[in-house]
Order: sequence, then structure tokens, then C-alpha cells
Amino acid sequence: MTAVVPNRTGTAPGPDRRHLRWWREVAYVIAFYLVYSFVRNQFGSAAVSEATAFRNARAVIDIEDALGLYVEESVQEAFLGARWFIQGWNLFYGTFHFVVTTFAIVYLFRRMPERYVRWRTTLACTTALALIGFATFPLMPPRLLPDTYGYVDTLATYGGLWSFDSGAMKAVSNQYAAMPSLHFGWSTWCALVLAPAARRPWLKALVLAYPVATLFAIVVTANHFWLDAAGGVLVLGLGYLLGAAWDRRGARRRTAADGPSASTEDPADPPPA
Repeated sequence: MTAVVPNRTGTAPGPDRRHLRWWREVAYVIAFYLVYSFVRNQFGSAAVSEATAFRNARAVIDIEDALGLYVEESVQEAFLGARWFIQGWNLFYGTFHFVVTTFAIVYLFRRMPERYVRWRTTLACTTALALIGFATFPLMPPRLLPDTYGYVDTLATYGGLWSFDSGAMKAVSNQYAAMPSLHFGWSTWCALVLAPAARRPWLKALVLAYPVATLFAIVVTANHFWLDAAGGVLVLGLGYLLGAAWDRRGARRRTAADGPSASTEDPADPPPA
């Protein structure tokens, strides 16, 4: 991808390729995802009271209504007449979340190793913090609310690549893992990772539009309230603070190991005028 180049944004000296091993990073990702999936599904739909999840959904609706921003049902209703449009967003919701995040972390590792540790750790901490939300605030998404609320489960009604009602998905998925929204948290993470490296304005705009598109997708498919997205931003912010602290700790260790000649200046940046 020729329009994206390394662009150092952190202040701590980052590791170069000598300090990173792809096989070790892959092992970290696999191990973390297995632990995440196990913990997440311990608080899955089968283990959580439907009444509790519904009560929490009512609390979210009441907060949004008090703010005058309970708009999810109106947004979805405006587009339900376009079947192909809804199917497209079902596809977006089910695939981009993993595909774009995978691309971003691989690109980060290969092209921006000096930023990799900070942002990899940010993503891991964000995801771990989300588990706390799933465990302590199981939330019924709009699509599972009673019909009187007016929402349509677009995946079940319009179709997509998979279904929450299929045997395998129903057995392992946590349908009440809605607060915070990792779809929005991860998409914002991707934008923060890739936007500084995008040199062309149209490409930067496309990258920055990705979280906006994700917010629309989670609302129009009735998988989340917009307040879930706000929760995603919160855990991402906390995750970044933890990732930055971890990166600074590693930078001090690398500086001590490499000696005082280690520099924080990005060799790709032009010298100061």
C-alpha cells in the first residue's frame, strides 16, 4: 500500500525489528484471544438472566431518552425498506470488525514497529477492560428487545454470512456482551493507528470514516445502542493510558540496555528547520 508510510507519533523510543518477533506476537494474540473468548462466554447468554439484561437495556434507554438522544429505532426504521442496503451493513458488521483490525495490527508490526508495542498493548488492554463491562453489565441489544420496541433483528430477517440463532453460534456467543461496544472501540483504534500514516487526504478521510461507518452499522442492524459506542471510547481511552505506560516502561529498559545513544527521533522525519 504505497499511500501509507511510517509516521512516529509517540514520544518514547520504540523498539525496532530487533526487539520484535512475529511468531511471538502471533502466539500472544492467539493466547489472548483464547482467554478472552473463554472469559467472555463464561458470562454468555445462557448464564445471564434475561430479566437482568432487559433491565440494563431499559436503563440505557432511559439515559438516552433523558438526553433527548434515543434515536436508534428511528434510524433503523428509516432504512428497513432497502433490503440490499441492510444486507450490506449486516455483512459489514460481521466481517470488517475482524478484517480491518487484523490488517491494522499486521501493518503496524511490519511498517511501524516503533509504534507497535504501545498500540498492540492498547488493543489488548481495551479488550480486557471490555470483559469487565460484559461481566458486570450484561445488556440486551436492541434487536432482542420485545417487539413493542419496534426493532428488527436484521441478521435473522434479512440474512447475512452467519446467524446468532445457528447451533454453533448460539452455543458459544454472548449475545448480552454489548456494553461497551468493541466493534466501535476496535474501529476507533484502527483509525488512530492508520490515520497518522496516511499521506493522501482521501485515504486519511477514508480511515477516519471507518469508526463513523461502524457506529452506523451497529445502530442500523440493532446490535447496539449508541451509548455502547461511548462505552467503547471510554475503555479505549483507558486502554491507551495503560498501553502508553507499558511502552514507556519498555522504553526505559531498552534505553538502559542500548546505552545513552538511543534516540527518540524518527529517522524518517525531516530535520528541524
